[in-house]
Amino acid sequence: MSRKKVWLNQAAEINNELILKGEQTDKIGRLEPTGQVIVDSEELAFVYLAEEESEYTYLYLPDFIWPEIIDALNKKQTVKVHIGENEMELKQLEDELNDLVMNIEGNSNYGDAFVEKVESAFIKK
Repeated sequence: MSRKKVWLNQAAEINNELILKGEQTDKIGRLEPTGQVIVDSEELAFVYLAEEESEYTYLYLPDFIWPEIIDALNKKQTVKVHIGENEMELKQLEDELNDLVMNIEGNSNYGDAFVEKVESAFIKK
């Protein structure tokens, strides 16, 4: 299975939803949400997996847009991605992030820099 990457580096609140947009280098076809989020600790990003036919497209959520995502989830807003012709809801994003944050907290396996970023963004002291 090959993979494409899209860095979601723009966030805007529109009609009570958080819309994420990004830079794509590959042509992106019709995306379907998987409801899965993984970690790329070297890139300091969470990665939402989307399916496009028999391929995965990795939607990178870099640390600098986490505050907007956290704010939207706290407001119970839908988080969507707009890429090319696609408009897709990031289904199960909140549950996935909550599970990952619990696993990452204090866990040096993810790398100190990533753990520090996650803890400072997601964990209320």
